[in-house]
Amino acid sequence: MSETIYYVEDDINIRELVVYALKSSGFEAAGFENAKEFFGRLKDMTPDMILLDVMLPDEDGISVLRRLKKDALLKDIPLIILTAKSAEYDKVHGLDLGADDYVTKPFGVMELMSRIKAVLRRSKSKEKHDIIEFENIRLDYGQHIAFVDEQHIELTHKEFDLLGCLMRNRGLVLSREKLLNAVWNLDYEGESRTVDVHIGSLRQKLGVSGQMIFTIRGVGYKIGSIK
Repeated sequence: MSETIYYVEDDINIRELVVYALKSSGFEAAGFENAKEFFGRLKDMTPDMILLDVMLPDEDGISVLRRLKKDALLKDIPLIILTAKSAEYDKVHGLDLGADDYVTKPFGVMELMSRIKAVLRRSKSKEKHDIIEFENIRLDYGQHIAFVDEQHIELTHKEFDLLGCLMRNRGLVLSREKLLNAVWNLDYEGESRTVDVHIGSLRQKLGVSGQMIFTIRGVGYKIGSIK
């Protein structure tokens, strides 16, 4: 069975073009003009992926994203936000709230199809590795829960993904650029504090185990044993 993708976009020309392209690529697809129509359909059927425009007539896309991530049945659906070229805040804010990728308008349909397939591949890959462990830390991808010494700790979506990236690459030094690309799907030119801020938050929430996340000055971060 092919994957179903919902696209929330108020511009009818863009919406119909993308829905047509999705169907031509073998996906099931449906378009929605506003958040009300979209949430109405979600009551009947949940999709395999959501494409979400930030600028909507009734409720902005960031608000829609927040609602999705607070819903236990909807929070793990892969999601790509679509933003205006100049709206960097929306990109970073959306990714921090749990979006899997962003595409800047105006965009090429072929690029969008490529991004969609990449996010779906990553999502399926995560499902194959439901639990990863390192020392006394365990991540359960099926339930999206983190444990330290079998005690549940609350992590944001990006904190969870960042810790998972470090754990899957244990012992290796990962640059900020690699982490931005792997966790936020961002290619930044220049400095970004996004990784540093999230590392700091992770260390605090992990308690003593946070000492296993090492800073390699001028390079990046790695996770290793403190024993």
